[in-house]
Amino acid sequence: MAQKSATIQDVATVAKVSTATVSRALSNPGLLSDSTREAVLEAVRTTGYRVNLAARNLRMQRAGAVLILVPNLGKPFYSQILQGISDGFAGSDYAVLISDTESRPLHEAELAGNFTSGRIDGVVSLDGGLSPAVLDACRAADVDGRIVFACEWVDGYAFPSIQSDNAEGARLAIRHLADLGHRKIAHITGPEGNVLTAVRRRGMMEERARLGLPAREDWIIRGDFSLQSGHEAATKILAMKDRPTAVFCAADTVAFGLIAGLQAGGVRVPADISVVGFDDIDMSEFYVPALTTIRQDRVRLGRTAAARLLERIEAPQDAPQAEVLLPVDLVVRASTAPPP
Repeated sequence: MAQKSATIQDVATVAKVSTATVSRALSNPGLLSDSTREAVLEAVRTTGYRVNLAARNLRMQRAGAVLILVPNLGKPFYSQILQGISDGFAGSDYAVLISDTESRPLHEAELAGNFTSGRIDGVVSLDGGLSPAVLDACRAADVDGRIVFACEWVDGYAFPSIQSDNAEGARLAIRHLADLGHRKIAHITGPEGNVLTAVRRRGMMEERARLGLPAREDWIIRGDFSLQSGHEAATKILAMKDRPTAVFCAADTVAFGLIAGLQAGGVRVPADISVVGFDDIDMSEFYVPALTTIRQDRVRLGRTAAARLLERIEAPQDAPQAEVLLPVDLVVRASTAPPP
């Protein structure tokens, strides 16, 4: 004969409290005193009571799931951010769903429909390229308050965002190269129209101006955060009569492609040209030469985004709206040296 499962009434009897108090202890423990909360949790352990999440979500009109939008799951950059997001939701009752917006772009009302149909309770978007039509549909459905951007963001929309200090990272990179003695510094950008591209380029130009460094247009080379764009930039630099002595790349993957292309063309890094990346992905430390780069704390970025979204789901009236700007660090390795 099957053993009867413990009920919320059983927990209330053991803890000597009402069933309403048990419910509060399990859903909003901060509303109770420490002694009452501990009494209820001990009763849960004693009785073996298990919360029926499906029933609770239905009662509270929740889906019990959050959606993470990632521009390209194949890029190693996103792994630590996703780890941080997973950590941030580990102690909650929310399942974490992930969607690749590059392989499956969102249709105009699709994201809003996921909210209104009860599939999800919130979104963390790592994709700053979401179309205005998608975001306007979320606003029209009054679900935009449960969307948080992390890493990237969308200009013109007041969604909360968790960002690394990209402009300061670019300034640190240029300052490091200038301190080594470089004045002829090139820059390989990210993709046109990307918010990270714009902010990192702005920081780079601000620091050049502050230090009185020359800023030649032919030393600003368009890239797209890919190995291929770095390799193509190497071809352009090798063809220059007056080559830069250092290059600041808008992403580590661009730097890897650049170094491979330069060394294939007989140019040594850092003996002939120094190279700085941005992101400090795992490969940066083990590349040859080990890459000097700007480190983002991507795990912290993901955890912070998860915490902000939980605030907006659980207590939207108290959740802050403004962006969070996380510090970055310069990591000096073997790819930079004084100019020849």
